[in-house]
Amino acid sequence: MIIINNDIHNRGDIKLMNKIETEKNNNQNVNLKETDINSLKQLGQNNPVTDTQSDIHSLTIVGQIEGHLALPPKNKTTKYEHIIPQLIAVEENPKIHGLLVILNTVGGDIEAGLAISEMISSMDKPIVSLVLGGGHSIGVPIAVAADHSFIVPTASMTIHPIRLNGLVIGVPQTYDYLDKMQDRVIDFVTEHSGITNEYFKKLMFQTGSLVRDVGTVLIGIDAVEAKIIDDVGGLNKSINKLKFFINNRKENFND
Repeated sequence: MIIINNDIHNRGDIKLMNKIETEKNNNQNVNLKETDINSLKQLGQNNPVTDTQSDIHSLTIVGQIEGHLALPPKNKTTKYEHIIPQLIAVEENPKIHGLLVILNTVGGDIEAGLAISEMISSMDKPIVSLVLGGGHSIGVPIAVAADHSFIVPTASMTIHPIRLNGLVIGVPQTYDYLDKMQDRVIDFVTEHSGITNEYFKKLMFQTGSLVRDVGTVLIGIDAVEAKIIDDVGGLNKSINKLKFFINNRKENFND
């Protein structure tokens, strides 16, 4: 009788231990899901560390690019202090083999946009950009910073001179600063795309295209014909191109 009771007792312990282990695993899965959900809510993208379903990480840049000055809460913004750590995490994560940058931005802070552009262009992993809706103003350098860029037929890109919002002191130093900042944007775009310096400036200072302003609006195929964007295409073409880059990279490493 004692042996039988011990067997029953042992079987009960095993069941209890199994139950505790199952609940523990379930709690871990719940916490992991909550982390992913919080990441989606705060940053609008999948977590580059916990996502093991794909070796491609998607990065969305939407609304207005926020830099050193905080924009009003009602504005839809992408904060560069959120984007830069994500880019570092993608570059350092061995499970991620490629980055897809999706843009629908009206532009924003010039220095913040250039910082993001420089970070993207300096990454070692394959990168493809896709312009949806709009890739205006400082969104242009970000789009061309990728290894290959796409734009959907209905998307638009606005190219215009650099300008400052708010009070501008009318002294030569201010205009000199603007010229240097503008040259940085022009040089970056022409170095990372097929458009020439002269033609880009012509689009930037063109009159008649924009109401009460100078500049040019390019729609879909226009951006490709101007040699700013590489191809017209959507999500499927963008992912296929990125996978092509990833496979080529793997083959080169194997050789």
